[in-house]
Amino acid sequence: MDLRNIAIIAHVDHGKTTLVDELLKQSGAFRANQAVAERAMDSNDLERERGITILAKATSVEWKGTRINIVDTPGHADFGGEVERILSMVDGVVLLVDAAEGPMPQTKFVTSKALALGLRPIVVLNKVDKPDAEPDRALDECFDLFASLDADDDQLDFPHLYASGRNGWCDAELDGSRKNLDALFNLVVNHVPKPKQIARQDEDFRMLAVTLGSDPFVGRILTGRVESGKLKVGATVQSLSRIGQKIEQFRVTKIQAFRGLGQQDIEEAQAGDIVSIAGMTKTTVADTICALAVDEALDAQPIDPPTITVTFGINDSPLAGRDGKKVQSRVIRERLMKEAESNVAIKIQDTPGGEAFEVSGRGELQMGVLIENMRREGFELSISRPQVIMREGENGERLEPIEEVTIDVDDEYSGAVIEKITGARKGDLTEMRQAGAGKTRIIAHVPSRGLIGYHGEFLTDTRGTGVLNRVFHSWAPHKGSIPGRRAGVLISMDDGTAVAYALWKLEDRGKFFIGAQAAVYQGMIIGEHSRENDLEVNPLKGKQLTNVRASGTDDAVRLTTPVTLSLEEAIAYINDDELVEVTPTSIRLRKRFLDPHERKRQSRGA
Repeated sequence: MDLRNIAIIAHVDHGKTTLVDELLKQSGAFRANQAVAERAMDSNDLERERGITILAKATSVEWKGTRINIVDTPGHADFGGEVERILSMVDGVVLLVDAAEGPMPQTKFVTSKALALGLRPIVVLNKVDKPDAEPDRALDECFDLFASLDADDDQLDFPHLYASGRNGWCDAELDGSRKNLDALFNLVVNHVPKPKQIARQDEDFRMLAVTLGSDPFVGRILTGRVESGKLKVGATVQSLSRIGQKIEQFRVTKIQAFRGLGQQDIEEAQAGDIVSIAGMTKTTVADTICALAVDEALDAQPIDPPTITVTFGINDSPLAGRDGKKVQSRVIRERLMKEAESNVAIKIQDTPGGEAFEVSGRGELQMGVLIENMRREGFELSISRPQVIMREGENGERLEPIEEVTIDVDDEYSGAVIEKITGARKGDLTEMRQAGAGKTRIIAHVPSRGLIGYHGEFLTDTRGTGVLNRVFHSWAPHKGSIPGRRAGVLISMDDGTAVAYALWKLEDRGKFFIGAQAAVYQGMIIGEHSRENDLEVNPLKGKQLTNVRASGTDDAVRLTTPVTLSLEEAIAYINDDELVEVTPTSIRLRKRFLDPHERKRQSRGA
């Protein structure tokens, strides 16, 4: 059977996963009456809740005698480690671009990776049925983008199609005649080359491990493309590290190929096909699995370095152990090491004392997803404020990561946004132009430090209508201090249960993060002070009852609704001397040192 391997790449929310759904339906991968969830490829709970793709996933369809392996990739730069590795096992990419928004920061990020590997993209202008769609402008912008990324002549001569993924049609002309995706299937078969690996069937078996999974019955499962030779179940193979050192020798217990949404056991893997293999115990992502006669490892894609670090520690608050079952540092360390194995964009380091671990990654979203997964698994953690990783330049100067930020806002809010990012946050405005009726597009280069915690503020400034996208741009000399949160916090001075009357009496002091009957402890942050200093308050003080009654003294206490911070908002809100306590049921803010005398001593030392 003929074979094609493609990846679908795009900016976040441009419709990749929805389009894959339609490709599966129209190729007959589902029965006509089969119940399939919307965005079937987003199988993880967090992916469904957030409406984003976090993990790259493969599927395959058959079209007129050709098997097409399709990889659905994440759109966020935080999960860029996934995209880079995936592109190394395909021969073509379908670049999806929203016909209204045009190429966005992530489009640039994933396209640069694809062009660097010599892939010739097929451009699909999606969502052409949107009222503000401008497919011709979006197509011109795609050409400009390719040119700016030094695409060669073959890559610049890219074929393009117009599509509406949700309505399941794709066509070379915008005349409304097509009602299916046949044009896309045919173009993939005709434009994407056959895997060159097919010609290497008679060589020794070699395969580069690209993604790692696990199965409770068969253990570790590694997925990748067979670069040469054939592999049968039961064969003995070895694995080599990037530098060619032998890691282990093992017997292949299972080979699976992608068929529709599921995976099927097969007896033999052929060169060029994308398969999953089980049987190894130590081999991981970027290692080479090969025949015993092979002594040279395959080239693995270099991974962009992490830009932020967060400290994960044990939860040592007075409420520790009430919600979660996994609270020991040993258990937390095992879980983080397991994550670092499958996610090459994450690095773990022990800290002196062994009670906490420094986790470095690509961005706040990636960290938020890891913490959210861990709390759902029953872990309790204390999390520090994210710190940006600095580098040393050639002249010994400190370099910090700069991000390219693309913002689409209504014209009336553009002034407030520009003031925020170019003022205290030390950003440089590079471009500002109209982007449709009443909309402004702002592009700026901003230090990563300045963007920590900005997203919530940005949504407030734009009344929830703005769209902000960011992608790593470069390293640049340190731009000086960036002020943090201006307001102080309200700190509980005792352990117990918050009383409605006490909170009501304190309402003129600031806004609260807790409601009545919430469990509190000494050193826990229960609200934001209306002034710049921290203030210790007593949320447990009940009403003094007397036997004198007067009209008006027993009116019902009406509290203002407390502010609820999401996990990412809480992590971005805290200062360096504060922590976020994360449990399966609660997110609390606290001071790093709960005892007030210890806090004063530490602040004097600092």
